[in-house]
Amino acid sequence: MSLPVILGLLWLIAANVVAMFPSRDNHWRFAYVMIALGIPLLGWVTWANGPLIGLVFMAAGCSVLRWPIIYLGRWLRARRPQEPAE
Repeated sequence: MSLPVILGLLWLIAANVVAMFPSRDNHWRFAYVMIALGIPLLGWVTWANGPLIGLVFMAAGCSVLRWPIIYLGRWLRARRPQEPAE
């Protein structure tokens, strides 16, 4: 196993372990740190092991950090221009 894959698996384990503990801010501060670490790590995994492994890790990361993804989708939908009524 390559170093990027090992670090990616450690990232996933750390995110899951911290998610098990209670938090006053619903883990948002930790989510920001994990996103900041995860994006370059995802690029490294993809560059070293190819796009298929990169997509697997991206899906796993989206599964762990699903609420930031959900809020991003809601924010993008709210910014989309509305179609005029007929």
